Amino acid sequence: MAMSGGIDSSVAAVLLHNEGYEVIGLTMKTWDYELTGNSKKETGCCNLDTINDARAVAVKYGFPHYVFDVKEVFYDKIVKNFISEYMSGFTPNPCVLCNTLIKWDLLLKKADALNCDYIATGHYARIRLENGRYILSRGIDASKDQSYVLWGLTQENLKRTIFPLGEYKKEYVRKLAIEMGHEKLAVKRESYEICFIPDDDYRSFIKLNVPDFDKFIKPGNFVDVQGNVLGQHKGFPNYTIGQRKGLEVAVGYPLYVKEIDVTNNIIVLCQKNELEQCEMYVDNLNLIKYEHIPSEGIEALVKIRYKDAGTMANLIYDKNEMIKILFYQNVSAITPGQSAVFMDGDDIIGGGIIKKINNT
Repeated sequence: MAMSGGIDSSVAAVLLHNEGYEVIGLTMKTWDYELTGNSKKETGCCNLDTINDARAVAVKYGFPHYVFDVKEVFYDKIVKNFISEYMSGFTPNPCVLCNTLIKWDLLLKKADALNCDYIATGHYARIRLENGRYILSRGIDASKDQSYVLWGLTQENLKRTIFPLGEYKKEYVRKLAIEMGHEKLAVKRESYEICFIPDDDYRSFIKLNVPDFDKFIKPGNFVDVQGNVLGQHKGFPNYTIGQRKGLEVAVGYPLYVKEIDVTNNIIVLCQKNELEQCEMYVDNLNLIKYEHIPSEGIEALVKIRYKDAGTMANLIYDKNEMIKILFYQNVSAITPGQSAVFMDGDDIIGGGIIKKINNT
């Protein structure tokens, strides 16, 4: 059982224990902020308090708990990718990558070493077996559903995964925590930031962790969609698609980041309506509900960010081994580097990484 020390994984662990499972708790230590010169106090999933909270639950219910140091592999696979993506003009989603490359990969290896049949987490999502495939679907609580960040899970991952909270709503989980005697967990503040950037200041983090950042990243021009110079930006890693605040360009109406041209060190600004597109391309595909997408394409609801309600679209294979997404109506601020998740009702068809958009 992956235990972060928070309410969700703690309640999930107790539920499995009460159902008769032989539970082994595992807390992953992914980050030390002092390693990068960040003097701010550790927060989120990696500090001593959260580790102790997880251990306290295990001790109370009499099952083993281990702390697994994964800082080195986490830095190599997640943090380096995060920095590289921003330095290439993309906006990554490290939580998606962490789920597939760190959590499930390492949890399954630990499960094998400990002779465990399954792994479990506190995610709000559901799994079922249908027509020989393990299908991932949204959790019952729409406000807490986390299936979006799980699109990278493979059939082998899903086959050995249990989501004890998928059928519950968050308020009921809080009630369970209180009934179990864990009032502290029920009122504990939850972290929504990237775990290795607890102050949510990714710009300072990148600058701090890229040697000679100022040598390679120079100011450049802000231009409009016609190419007219509007001002100077402070270096492209400081901006993301759809950004409005902090541009420091005055033209009499709001401007938004439409495109980041790393090659020419140019950032294209536009009015809000000009952020809308109806076409994008996705690679790094992982399919869950179906083994493949038919050659004629498939209709799906496509989410382009975590809180996106989704837009209906047609998915077809592109000649460049990518998926071409044709939305039935325009969507705003498609962001290369983010995840696109394809849905059929509550079921996850699959997902991938947004590679490029059609800016014409």
